[in-house]
Amino acid sequence: MSDHQLRTRTPAGPAPGPRTPGSRAAVALRAAAPALAVYAAARALGLLVFWAAASAAGKDPLGPLSGRWDSVWYQRIAENGYGYTVTLPDGSVHADLAFFPLLPALERGLSEVTPLTLGGAGLLVAWTAGLVAAWGVFAVGAHLYGRRTGVVLAALWGVYPTAFVQSMAYTETLFTALAAWALYAVLKGRWIVAGTLTVLAGLTRPTAAALIAALAITAAVTLVREYRAGGGGGVGGGGGGIGPVLRRHARMIAGVALAPLGWLAYVVFVAVREGSPFAYFDVQAQWGNNIDGGRALAAFIAGLPWPAALGLCAALGLLGWLVVLCVRQRQPLPVLVYALTIVVISLIGAGYFGSRPRLMMPAFPLLLPPAVALLRLRTTGRTAVVLAVLACASAGYGAWTLLGAGPP
Repeated sequence: MSDHQLRTRTPAGPAPGPRTPGSRAAVALRAAAPALAVYAAARALGLLVFWAAASAAGKDPLGPLSGRWDSVWYQRIAENGYGYTVTLPDGSVHADLAFFPLLPALERGLSEVTPLTLGGAGLLVAWTAGLVAAWGVFAVGAHLYGRRTGVVLAALWGVYPTAFVQSMAYTETLFTALAAWALYAVLKGRWIVAGTLTVLAGLTRPTAAALIAALAITAAVTLVREYRAGGGGGVGGGGGGIGPVLRRHARMIAGVALAPLGWLAYVVFVAVREGSPFAYFDVQAQWGNNIDGGRALAAFIAGLPWPAALGLCAALGLLGWLVVLCVRQRQPLPVLVYALTIVVISLIGAGYFGSRPRLMMPAFPLLLPPAVALLRLRTTGRTAVVLAVLACASAGYGAWTLLGAGPP
């Protein structure tokens, strides 16, 4: 009996019913499984190399991951709330109000319902958020350029030069998870979801401004384009008037209105607490995080020995070329605006230069052109070899940095 006869004689089963949200999530998770596996392998390699290096140096492997630099500030907020300040020898005051509240809130909540310490809770949040972020990065890449691109994109994000920060009790993974899924929601037309995720991102890092801008600019362009396509018309009348356009996009407008509320809520909180409408910006300026238009970056480059200055200029040139490639790739407007704004914010601030590669890590759309290029290699094996080499380099650099004196 032929396969065709077998198929035609087999009784038909019941028609599949509509998928529930749980079944859709399960299908999406299965599709993302290769990306999550590759990402987890890259981060596991980074942790293994760091553990070996720390053990060889006689140092505690967990200490730098959860008990140094910004991690300490977050845990102090989680334990005692806001109110801690440090006065430096030069007279500047560093206040914990520079740090946003979502990560400390999650650390405190987890430590109260589990046996974890605040440091352990911070690591659990960071590692879990790293997987959720990799899933979101995959989802954006797969939606735009196919599933294989999504897998490679998640892998590249996991082997980013400062990807070791993704294994620390920092906010980068949490913010990237919220940002990636917010962008995916915009691409799928789910504006309320995007706005809600942006609210949470605004309680995580100040760079949520990039996500807010991406939603607002995309919405504005959409409204203007539809209004012009309809031939203008009256303000509230029929035809192509602005009224029908606004009604058609009510959910988009609501999502955009939601988006800045998290960031604004924290800025208002600091203003009320300190009794000054500009208190938040004063706090950031004390930390050296004010916007100076790039003067600090130029001064830093000018003060370097010429070989280092040339190397840094080459790195900045590579960053600029990635931006050009993203534009030439015709990435969707929200994705492009988000990535470019992250880059601009990272470069025009006056803060510590060593942190700038870390600050740009959430700009994962910059990795889309390399992801597409890697898939043009003749075999999957070559792509895997390139990713493996990058993972080893990232792991080595991470171990060297974490065992050093300066913050990432």
